[in-house]
Amino acid sequence: MILSLGLIVIVGMVYAKIFDRLRLPRIIGMLLTGIILGPQVLNLLDKNILDISADLRSIALIVILLKAGLSLDIGDLKKVGRSAVLLSFLPASFEILSYAIFVPKLLGLHLVDGLLMGAVMAAVSPAIVVPRMVKLIDEGYGKDQSIPQMILAGASCDDVFVLVLFSSFLSMAKGSEFSFKSLFKVPISIVLGIGLGIVIGYLLYLFFERNYKNGAYIRNSSKVIIILALSFLLVSLEGLVKNIVPISGLLAVIAMASSYKIKANEGVVERLSEKFAKLWIFAEILLFVLVGAEVDIKYMTAIGSVGILLIFLGLLIRSIGVFISVSGSKLDKKEKTFTILAYTPKATVQAAIGSVALANGISSGMAILSIAVLGIIITAPLGAILIDKSYKNLLKKASN
Repeated sequence: MILSLGLIVIVGMVYAKIFDRLRLPRIIGMLLTGIILGPQVLNLLDKNILDISADLRSIALIVILLKAGLSLDIGDLKKVGRSAVLLSFLPASFEILSYAIFVPKLLGLHLVDGLLMGAVMAAVSPAIVVPRMVKLIDEGYGKDQSIPQMILAGASCDDVFVLVLFSSFLSMAKGSEFSFKSLFKVPISIVLGIGLGIVIGYLLYLFFERNYKNGAYIRNSSKVIIILALSFLLVSLEGLVKNIVPISGLLAVIAMASSYKIKANEGVVERLSEKFAKLWIFAEILLFVLVGAEVDIKYMTAIGSVGILLIFLGLLIRSIGVFISVSGSKLDKKEKTFTILAYTPKATVQAAIGSVALANGISSGMAILSIAVLGIIITAPLGAILIDKSYKNLLKKASN
C-alpha cells in the first residue's frame, strides 16, 4: 500500500503539473494518473488501497468543505439570502429531472437509474468552485452583491441536497421501500446539520479561547487536527443516526467552520485556512487519482457520444434552474450569466459517489460511473476555464 501511495502522489503531481502548464485543470491529470496506474492499464495499485478509496475520498471532501466554511462570510449572505436558498436545490432538481427524462430514452435504462444518475451528476464541484470563489472574495470581485458568497453557500447546500436524494434513489434502485415522505428528510437534514455545526463551532471557539486564557496555548497545527477529528465524527454521526433522525454531516462540517470563524480572531482563521489549503494539495491527489483507477475505459468509450449528449442536456436544463434562482435578485445580466457559468463544473461529489451504485451491485452502476467520470473530464476544465476567463468581465470589483 505504501508503494501505491508513493506512485499516486508522485505520478499524480507530475501529470497535474503537465496539465497546469497546458492551462487546464490539474484534476484531469490526476484522473489520467488513476486510469494509467489502475487495473485497466498498468495495474500498479495495491488492492487494499482501492478497497478503502471511498473513505479516502470522504476525507478529501471534508478538507475542501472546511476550507469553504472558513472562507464564508455569513453576514454578506443576507444580501442574497433568497437566491442562495433557491440555488441550493432548484438547479440540481432541474438537472436530475433532465436525466430522469433522457436516460431511459438514450441509454434504455429504467427511470430509477435515470434519477440515480441525475443525483450523481447534479452536484456542483467544491474542488473547482470553492478555490475560485475564495479567490474572488480575496480580489474583491462581486463583493458588493456578495456573489462569491452566494455561490459558495448555494453550492454547499446543493451538494447536501443531492447527497440526500442520491441516498433515497439508491434505496429505490436496490429494491428497498421508498416513500416520497422521505424527501422531507432533506430540509430536516439541512436544518439539523447547520444547527449542530453552529453549536460545535461555538463550543470549539470556547475551548480554544479557554485554553488560551489559562496559558495552555494550542498551536494552529493542533487546532487543524482537532477540527479534522471533529469533522470525521460529524460525518460519521450522520450514518450512525440515519435511522433515527436525518442530519447532514457535510453541512455540519461547513457550519462548524463558519461558526468558529465568526467568533475567532481573523488572523488565526486566516492561518488555519492556509493550513487546510496545504492539506488539500494531498487530499485532492488522492481523490481524483483513486476515482480514475475505478474507470472501465472500454465501457466509457462505448458510451461516449450518448454520454456527452446527456451531460450537455443536463447542463442546459440546469442553467434554466440557475437563471430562475437569481431572476428575482438585484444581479444584472452579466452577474446572472457568471452565476450560471459558476454552476457548470462537476468533480468532487461525482468522484466521491460515482462508483457507489457499482459497489452496491446496481446493474446500471458502470453506466453511472462512466458518465460521472466523463462529466468530470468535460465539465471540470470547461467550468474552470469559463470562471477564470469571465469573472473580470462579468463581475464588478469593489472599490475597497
